[in-house]
Amino acid sequence: MWTNFFKLRIFCCLLAVLMVVVLVIIVTEVEYLDHETVSATFIDSSGQFVLSQATGISRNPYCGYEHQTLSRQERLEEDSLLAALQGQVPDVGLVPFVKSTDPSSSYFVILNSAAFFRVGSQLEVLVHVQDFQRKPKKYGGDYLQAKIHSPKLQAGAVGKVVDYKNGFYKVFFTLLWPGKVKVSISLVHPSEGIRVLQHLQEEKPDRVYFKSLFRSGRISETTECNVCLPGSLPLCNFTDLYTGEPWFCFKPKKLPCSSRINHFKGGYLKGLLTPTESAFFQSGVNIKMPINSSGPDWVTVVPRRIKEVPEGSETFPSGYYYKDQWKPRRFKMRHFNDPDNITECLQRKMVYLFGDSTIRQWFDYLTTFVPDLVEFQMGSPKNVGPFLAVDQKHNILLKYRCHGPPIRFTTVFSNELHYVANELNGIVGGRNTVIAISLWSHFSTYPLEVYIRRLRNIRRSVVQLLDRSPRTVVVIRTANVQELGPEVSLFNSDWYNFQLDTILRRMFSGVGVYLVDAWEMTLAHYLPHKLHPDEVIVKNQLDMFLSFVCPLET
Repeated sequence: MWTNFFKLRIFCCLLAVLMVVVLVIIVTEVEYLDHETVSATFIDSSGQFVLSQATGISRNPYCGYEHQTLSRQERLEEDSLLAALQGQVPDVGLVPFVKSTDPSSSYFVILNSAAFFRVGSQLEVLVHVQDFQRKPKKYGGDYLQAKIHSPKLQAGAVGKVVDYKNGFYKVFFTLLWPGKVKVSISLVHPSEGIRVLQHLQEEKPDRVYFKSLFRSGRISETTECNVCLPGSLPLCNFTDLYTGEPWFCFKPKKLPCSSRINHFKGGYLKGLLTPTESAFFQSGVNIKMPINSSGPDWVTVVPRRIKEVPEGSETFPSGYYYKDQWKPRRFKMRHFNDPDNITECLQRKMVYLFGDSTIRQWFDYLTTFVPDLVEFQMGSPKNVGPFLAVDQKHNILLKYRCHGPPIRFTTVFSNELHYVANELNGIVGGRNTVIAISLWSHFSTYPLEVYIRRLRNIRRSVVQLLDRSPRTVVVIRTANVQELGPEVSLFNSDWYNFQLDTILRRMFSGVGVYLVDAWEMTLAHYLPHKLHPDEVIVKNQLDMFLSFVCPLET
């Protein structure tokens, strides 16, 4: 009996050891497979890009972007960003124009329009879209923009659109001022047009092309350049050694790659759409067209019983206009109406502006409005830079430099093609250092991975800068809405830039930077949308920027 008992115990021990060994092997294999899934990518027999199995996202590869070496955390972040944006596009086949969204037959209804509204109340609006046969649509994916406004008060704020993916949308507004408040809803692009834009983004990223001039002595050649170049012709590899940002030019036939002297926008590809696709992009028909109300399009708002809406209780919208002044909801913004106020704020400071032409507007405004801030003539090309302004009396240094390629400027000298991340790495930082960055418009034609990579490099440099100099002020200017026509929509649509803006906000959340919400500040304003907003909007942006640099004493 005891012999059988001991034999049974020995058998159980051996079985337990065997199970542990098997478990270790399985865990090791899972970890190995997980590492392969996260940090590597695969292309199946059809050429379809397959990302991490955890997300199930399918993406078409774009040149070297499927070969990026990403950490597990970076891969998961990228998958999450792409998955969130991919869900906005409906999975429908080819739709004839008459069955596409018609803004003139679509309508919205203010829910509880007869209700009693106070400042701080929520307003809900239901939007129902129909096609050109006046039939209700059964799927979503239309890109809508919404705002409330009071023209006499020069007041405005944006709304949040929720797509129920069945032809109905709900828009949520927060009523932030008393008086008669009007609702405006616009169709920017029908869902059928969004499908076309997505196809161009993934299949035609070279629809804006660039060129560089190569010169040695009397010999000169011009070749095409881009993040990615098709074919098997010899290339000049200008990939940045520090950030790994890719950039290539076709190799000149007679000259070495080292003879490149400049970079400039080559042009825009034509004939991108079929006649059927072109019908989805018609001015006055389905691009930024108003959707009318089936009943009242306004409500009356009365003041709150308490003095103000509690600040910081809501994060959307981030602010609103009242009497043409932007009012952020989470902090008190100063208004720098006198040049002396700006001088006092920036005294003994070095201010660096990096990015595209929308942040160059800040440089232009400051050097025009502040007389003591004198621009130093460096012989830089107009509207390109780099630019430098100095106030010697008050020890103010203001610099502007454009970001690295892709950039659609006229002509930039090769030695002036600097990447923002590298520039940040060269800044010591400190309490007298102020940095503002705006980088979005020139990335609108590329797959989103291109923009994510650029922001990842910049974010890494920002984190390192704030780590070594925590008192440095870093401000990010977001994207903004602009005027759209049939051609501009294919290259710089608000839908493209809304995607970039969403990625920007998520990637810099919690990093320790300040945000100037140019998106809301342009969408909420009564002036027409422009790529380069009018001066009153630029002033409000700078008031917000300077309020971060010199906040109100509390």
